[in-house]
Amino acid sequence: MRDISHKLAFAHDGKAARYSDVFDPNNGTVQARVALGDKALLDRAVEAAKAAQPAWAAVNPQRRARVMFNFKALVEKNMDELAYLLSSEHGKVIADAKGDIQRGLEVIEFCCGIPHVLKGEYTQGAGPGIDVYSFRQPIGIGAGITPFNFPGMIPLWMSGVAIATGNAFIMKPSERDPSVPVRLAELFSEAGLPDGILQVVQGDKEMVDAILDHPDIGAISFVGSSDIAHYVYKRGVDNGKRVQAMGGAKNHGIVMPDADLDQVVNDLSGAAFGSAGERCMALPVVTPVGEKTAIALREKLIPAIEALRVGVSTDPDAHYGPVVTAAHKAKIENYIQMGVDEGAELVVDGRGFTLQGHEEGFFVGPTLFDHVKPTMRTYQEEIFGPVLQMVRAESFEEALKLPSEHQYGNGVAIFTRNGHAAREFAARVNVGMVGINVPIPVPVAYHTFGGWKRSAFGDTNQHGMEGVKFWTKVKTITQRWPDGGGTGDSAFVIPTMG
Repeated sequence: MRDISHKLAFAHDGKAARYSDVFDPNNGTVQARVALGDKALLDRAVEAAKAAQPAWAAVNPQRRARVMFNFKALVEKNMDELAYLLSSEHGKVIADAKGDIQRGLEVIEFCCGIPHVLKGEYTQGAGPGIDVYSFRQPIGIGAGITPFNFPGMIPLWMSGVAIATGNAFIMKPSERDPSVPVRLAELFSEAGLPDGILQVVQGDKEMVDAILDHPDIGAISFVGSSDIAHYVYKRGVDNGKRVQAMGGAKNHGIVMPDADLDQVVNDLSGAAFGSAGERCMALPVVTPVGEKTAIALREKLIPAIEALRVGVSTDPDAHYGPVVTAAHKAKIENYIQMGVDEGAELVVDGRGFTLQGHEEGFFVGPTLFDHVKPTMRTYQEEIFGPVLQMVRAESFEEALKLPSEHQYGNGVAIFTRNGHAAREFAARVNVGMVGINVPIPVPVAYHTFGGWKRSAFGDTNQHGMEGVKFWTKVKTITQRWPDGGGTGDSAFVIPTMG
């Protein structure tokens, strides 16, 4: 059994007082154990970051971009290794694991253009002989607390922009699948990143709290459940830090009567069940508008769901693999039973699914509920598994109301051929990211990612220019070069540019 440790800028003995098991979700066995760090370890990581960051910030942006170019090439060269490692700990199939890494790599591609986006503003002659200009400077030391469901993409989203803008970065990955962030840090080092600029600390809540409380960490990015996101945001802000904390989701897919149902069913199959539903941008709620639409959609959905292939993560023909842990499998199946108890119609039951030769694996079959009501707890909460709920609506207005009034506001999609309906929906829906005939509307890397309501805490989104703003602070300079002819009287009056 292998031990997974930290990736730090200083020598350490590799020993830990506490360890956590890392499972192979395909067969339920423990494949590794991860060392859980403590406050003392974080203190040393921060000291190494403090020593390295000023010199990195002084490196010109073009040279920082070259490190990003080198890193991108190394990730592409090692894609198969990274995808297999990710898949072996998370359980998502290899093709999905490669997509996980690729979406993160697209943010690194954005970071290769960091010299351009860091350019400031300049006004010549803002007043008599006065020029005003501004530029962005790094925060100093940032930290990222990343979730289990995207162990490649989200660490790259956070670390890429933070590092490219001149910060040192400390990453705390999920203890459920901690290996890929360590490997990425090794590749960053191989790409030319100086020691101390990116360090990986393993841990659980003890490490999270140490990060939130550390006086030298200036900004924290988090992705996880909404309750923990709110906790991270509040404790971090109370400690004077800049915090972005992305939480849970309950994304809806609105199906209008004129939608192409064959395309909708194909999209729903991937968006609801891909990665076993363990995505904050999954589509776990489908809302057909009108009884006729609901009946036709259901008739097409059932055979499509029953045809889905659940397999081990290395099976190239599998649509999705196991969920991450036995505890998470039990949680999902408890939600399915709750849905039955609440009175929803269980059309396809994924409980009790087993795979020959992998009977102890953490598999959950695809599940479909119909006649789900907004008052049901299973609708109000995030299940985070391969469970699709159908919530019928009689009209466009009723369908619009469902995601708009839900506690989560991460993503939503509308399927229609009607441009006016799509435009109206996009303008009025109370949700942060909208797809029009796009089931998983994750923005491209040069735009920005972030939800509303309990899906996000903080004022700044991830990656794109919002990410650059989060990891930097603006400094504005007002300058005048006197010609020696002034009287000095105006020194006692508030300066104006008139």
